Amino acid sequence: MIKRYHIILIFSLVFLLIEPASAQCVMCKAVGEQSSKLDGLGVGLNSGILFLMAIPYILMATGALLMWKRFNKEGE
Repeated sequence: MIKRYHIILIFSLVFLLIEPASAQCVMCKAVGEQSSKLDGLGVGLNSGILFLMAIPYILMATGALLMWKRFNKEGE
């Protein structure tokens, strides 16, 4: 029961102490703002950012799935 309180306390402190982050880096923001005035490159830029952001999550999910299958074998 005490472990549960420690975990909740740690997560609470982590989330309270995190500084707010911008949605994009400075260079991406500058390119997006300039392209919205010119030829509309910003839509493709945002899609590229989302694509690059998704790859680590897919890799982590795959690793978690492999670990879960390895440690949760039935009959052993």
